[in-house]
Amino acid sequence: MLHTPDAYEDDDLDRIPAPKPVHYAEQALLGALLLEPQRLAETGPLDAGHFENHSHAALFTAIRAVPPPDPDDHAKDTTWLNAVLEQARPHAPGLSASYIHALIQFCPQSKHAAAYTRLIRADHARRTLSRHAERLARTATDPTLPNPAASVLAQADALGRLLDDLAGQFAPHPGSLPRTPPLAAIAHPSSEEELDEERLLLATATAYPAEVQQMRWLTAEDFTLPLHAALWQSVSALVHRGDMVDPVTVLGEAQHRGLLTDSLTPKDLMALVSTPAGSPEYWGERILQRALLARAHTVADRITAYTEDPANTPHQLITGSRRALADLNALRTRWNRATAPAPSPATRPQAHAAPAPRAGPLNRPAFTAARALR
Repeated sequence: MLHTPDAYEDDDLDRIPAPKPVHYAEQALLGALLLEPQRLAETGPLDAGHFENHSHAALFTAIRAVPPPDPDDHAKDTTWLNAVLEQARPHAPGLSASYIHALIQFCPQSKHAAAYTRLIRADHARRTLSRHAERLARTATDPTLPNPAASVLAQADALGRLLDDLAGQFAPHPGSLPRTPPLAAIAHPSSEEELDEERLLLATATAYPAEVQQMRWLTAEDFTLPLHAALWQSVSALVHRGDMVDPVTVLGEAQHRGLLTDSLTPKDLMALVSTPAGSPEYWGERILQRALLARAHTVADRITAYTEDPANTPHQLITGSRRALADLNALRTRWNRATAPAPSPATRPQAHAAPAPRAGPLNRPAFTAARALR
């Protein structure tokens, strides 16, 4: 029975209670290389950064740095092993001669060094993908960023480049989709600011319906409140049919869509769409950006769930992550359409004393009646 060596068995440091499979792969590979240094050529592009354990990484670096010994001499003495230990100790003081010899004893088959290498690289890919997903999630919720959409999309691009790089390192195989169960949808409560922005869009779109014609990049799924999403569909339907748009016609469309209830009276609905401020495009972009950030966070959570499932192979991680990222890219396409420079500045009728397009309101109107609709 193989004895599992402990890198810190001579120290007082706490031991890891349940090492992951990659821990044993690292031990097996190092044992193979310490026993037969010439097998270093079988590790290919593996480097110290691929190791999860710091002491193992330092030991691998030392093995690469110390010139390999003559096989016959290596079989007779420990000169080379001592040199490797001295090379590694400044970077990993916990290493000991007993651990070096335990690694050699632990290695099942030194001729399997290439297989151990693949296991190490696969786990490194998993950890790297997890870190990228974590950065994407953190960026999507960072309130200090001056341009959050651009920052999130830059992180998504970095994640995409990583997936392209990993795809060239790991061979595909049948059953390429992750076996991880889908994450349960988590309903996040809408903030007052988010609800106000949606109300302002509905009121301003009702006041300036001509601009709605150019806002096909905004969809009902971008709204946080289902009622607001349905009212946006009502306004959009009137606009795209070429019908007249005002609070009364929006009320009629909402009635046909079954939106009126005991808690939403005709008077409440008309109050909701009768307090315009700013421009529809401005509020629409705000809502779409919020949806983009929320989608990025959801995608990051999905990828994290894939990486935390040890049953997934690297190819499954790559395939599942690419599909998740495609969901974000679909919203990115709409965001790019929304923020692309207009070919010519849009103008409104002179009768409207409104701010310039995409400008925020100077004064926020009261929402006494509308707030009751939350």
